[in-house]
Amino acid sequence: QVQLVESGGGLVQPGGSLRLSCVVSESWFMFSVMGWYRQAPGKERVLVAAITNGSDRNYADAVKGRFTISRDNAKNTVYLQMNTLKPEDTGVYFCHGKRFGLPYWGQGTQVTVSS
Repeated sequence: QVQLVESGGGLVQPGGSLRLSCVVSESWFMFSVMGWYRQAPGKERVLVAAITNGSDRNYADAVKGRFTISRDNAKNTVYLQMNTLKPEDTGVYFCHGKRFGLPYWGQGTQVTVSS
């Protein structure tokens, strides 16, 4: 049974940092790509960052230079380090992965950037 469990969200002031974690219930190498999506209130879910099992990375233009996606292979965990946070980064962040062509989603973790 495949499960993706996110953690690390919270309330931070603008300019602050958070690190999100996504723990995968099995070896994440079974996933062709994993990433983080954000859904802001009243808006669609959009890709923030993605990483392949070959360590290729993609970022949304709005977060380039501020966010870093990475993984810990031994812990089957994918991270999203978020620095210099802005109010527009606010939303529910979902861990996502594709395994044998099938999509998997975590439950989401709330990130709120506000003074």
